[in-house]
Amino acid sequence: MSRADRMITVSDVRKVIFEGEIIEDYPRDKRGHSCLMLGTGMDGRAIHVVCSPKDEYLVIITAYLPTEHEWGQDFRVRRKN
Repeated sequence: MSRADRMITVSDVRKVIFEGEIIEDYPRDKRGHSCLMLGTGMDGRAIHVVCSPKDEYLVIITAYLPTEHEWGQDFRVRRKN
C-alpha cells in the first residue's frame, strides 16, 4: 500500500510541466526523445517528472519524489556513487 505522504497528484504533475525546468535531456532514449523535469508540487515538495514530447501530446513516463541520497540538495544534479 502506498503512503499518503508519497502520493503525487495530477495537479502536482501539471504544475511541474508548466512551471518546472528541464534538468536532464535524453535525445536518444529508446522511447524517443524524453527529458527529466524538476518542479514543485502543490504543497511545495520537489518532484521529478520524466516526459516525452510527441507531435500532438506529451507522454508522462513517470513522476517521483527525489531523495537527497540520490540527488544533491537542490535535486538538480545526481550524486556520484
